[in-house]
Amino acid sequence: MTTTADSSAERLVIEALGAALSGLDSNARIAVAFSGGVDSSVLLDAAVRVAGASRCIALHVHHGLSPHADTWLAHCDCEAFARERGVEFDARRVDVSRAPGLSIEAAARDARYRALEAMCATHGIGTLWLAQHADDQAETVLLQLLRGAGLAGLAAMAPGTLPTGASTTRVRPLLHLLRAQLEHYASARKLRWIDDESNADTRYARNALRHQVMPVLAVHFPGYRDALARTAAHSASAQRLLDTLARADMESASRDEGRALAHDVLLALDDDRALNLLRYWMRTLGFVAASSARVADALRQLREVAAGQDGHRLRIDHAGHALRSYRGLVYWEAGDSSEPADETALVEREISELAWQGQEIWHLPQWRGTFVFAMVDAAAASDVADATHAAPRNEACDMVPVSVLQRVSLSVRARRGGERMRIGVPNTPSRTLKNLFQERGIPAWKRDVPLLYVGDELLFVPLIGVNRGTVRDASPEREACVKIVWREDLLIA
Repeated sequence: MTTTADSSAERLVIEALGAALSGLDSNARIAVAFSGGVDSSVLLDAAVRVAGASRCIALHVHHGLSPHADTWLAHCDCEAFARERGVEFDARRVDVSRAPGLSIEAAARDARYRALEAMCATHGIGTLWLAQHADDQAETVLLQLLRGAGLAGLAAMAPGTLPTGASTTRVRPLLHLLRAQLEHYASARKLRWIDDESNADTRYARNALRHQVMPVLAVHFPGYRDALARTAAHSASAQRLLDTLARADMESASRDEGRALAHDVLLALDDDRALNLLRYWMRTLGFVAASSARVADALRQLREVAAGQDGHRLRIDHAGHALRSYRGLVYWEAGDSSEPADETALVEREISELAWQGQEIWHLPQWRGTFVFAMVDAAAASDVADATHAAPRNEACDMVPVSVLQRVSLSVRARRGGERMRIGVPNTPSRTLKNLFQERGIPAWKRDVPLLYVGDELLFVPLIGVNRGTVRDASPEREACVKIVWREDLLIA
């Protein structure tokens, strides 16, 4: 789409968005994060001029932090800014966490990005344009310096990035432009925008820098924005090298598709390299960054704990998880380190019922896996039993006589703790699932499996097999059976 620009500020903005647009497919749609402030108003207006209204959608996040939030939402939607340009609009309300230890700024930012990511997914859009500019970048770098951040923090905001675990690429096409240039654009285009009163509140660290520090820097160091931008670029380059090293170490230490690290491989690294791997690993798991002191303490404790022994001594909590060591593996488990390890991932799930009518496939996305039911005639039962003993652990399977399945309907339930079952011959003592999982060396994060019940009796446990106490009166060798197999999903969207 071609457009004309009547001022130098307009030309700079249009050129910046044109460059960003050139990297997209010709029919790709663009989501614009639209708060209603001057920066995002400029971005949305220019995006329509460059890409066309049909390719744009304006996304607004209602934080509810300001008493004027409803007014802003009305401006963004009903007061015509987006729709008078023919742009589709969507909005989402979020609750901002007030948890102790987390700044309201950080909590609001995290909630905002989660909401934007969700809206992009709803509309099937893979690119999100954000309105951060050179002044925002300079403020971010300086804030990170004052907080003693590492290279990842000093790298600040990238022009384009796909965050870990996200499906939407975040693009900042205005990152090299000044706030003043965007204001000139808005003035030339006679745009209307909202002034957030909280931006003048210098109790917030960023606002204090913006209003009290940056003006002084501009007098004595006129080129400070470019200098801080170079610092961010150098830090980003160095961080990429560290990530490359961490990926190489991860290939050696990673276990269970990255959900755990080999204790001995981690500890074979020197401190700097081990700390780099721990930080990288935590990012791949989607954790917020931990302080240097927290990561260093984790490594210290891991070195004090012999691999596979006394893992309960670890006392590292972060992001709602506890660091654990179990049988030579290091992993994060949901919960607090003051609680006993494991064991049951107390995840509230709606109980799903299955009235078994010969279905062969039962997919359970809540558990990221599938039950497979295969009929086996009586003559082949012994052969199937032999094959069962040779089955890999992640496909634990066993046979159940059809008569058992016909007693009452089947249901699947989450672990609650304390469940018991018998393995081997029917008259052996029952044992807890916790004990059976431990005996087989199954790590805690794999123990959150769906338990298959027939009526109120536990019938089958993935990774363990059939409860012989439930099938004690059946005669597998004299009747048709169903072979039950639990298969974990190989591909998780």
